[in-house]
Amino acid sequence: MMDMKIPRSVTIREVCPRDGFQSVKEFIPTEDKVKFIDTLAETGVSIMEVTSFVSPKAIPQMADAAEVMQEFNKKWKGKVESVVLIPNLRGAENALKTDPDWINFVLSASEAHNKANTRRTVEKSLEELRRVAAIKGDTKLCVSVATAFECPFDGAVDPEVVIKVLDAIFEIGVQGVTLADTIGTADPFEVTRTLSMVRGKYGDYPFYLHLHDTHGMAMVNTMAALHLGFNCFDSAAGGLGGCPFAPGAAGNAATEDLVNCLERMGVNTGVDLLKTISAARNMESYGLHVMSHLAASSIGRKDSSCCQG
Repeated sequence: MMDMKIPRSVTIREVCPRDGFQSVKEFIPTEDKVKFIDTLAETGVSIMEVTSFVSPKAIPQMADAAEVMQEFNKKWKGKVESVVLIPNLRGAENALKTDPDWINFVLSASEAHNKANTRRTVEKSLEELRRVAAIKGDTKLCVSVATAFECPFDGAVDPEVVIKVLDAIFEIGVQGVTLADTIGTADPFEVTRTLSMVRGKYGDYPFYLHLHDTHGMAMVNTMAALHLGFNCFDSAAGGLGGCPFAPGAAGNAATEDLVNCLERMGVNTGVDLLKTISAARNMESYGLHVMSHLAASSIGRKDSSCCQG
């Protein structure tokens, strides 16, 4: 019998088109991106991070963000909520022209990673967030708090530091917040410690969790979060992904592995497992390496990965 403390349903936000693709060095043609995004939308996901409006010099893979969003809106507007990542005010201005449902501003809990990722202090990023909030109009604003558990430069992040950053974010005014294990090295004790403090401070606020799988901990960390009542998770088809500015970050929690685990436990995801596995398998045709255990075994080869914004 399922533990009553575990939510009976969860929301999965598919992030492969953004977090997964950004880790691929060879440019994926826009047409191929759109085709793959279509296969992901057909799995039943209700929300997807479609692309990011970042400097093409920093992440060349995202140079076609406007074109990708244009094609997404033609087919999926009103059916699947769209999220686009933005690092700054300029990114927000460009993103808002493409009519996304959400813009996702990223900053880090740790100063060292924030400087590596955005070339700003955390306080400067919060100032930039205020500017973004002032121009967003009716578009919903989410903030992804990177390195909410561990930082590749500073090590373990004090939960009190995370709470301080969250207080500042909520004071500015946002519609959503994501807590990210950016380098995928947090363990269930760290996750439980931080999330217990977050739950104690903010109650049932629907935080998303973005859990990378570098040390093979994504699924057990998901379980730790579930036992605390968290029920919104990011994942990427095939386990693709990793932060370009976080040394050692290997990949995301794989959507197909997450769906398989939760559905077998009686937790409703609303996502079709077979279609998700098929989408992950199709990644191979685009020259993308499948990192998840389930999808890799489904295509008849042993997973060679070591298994996050």
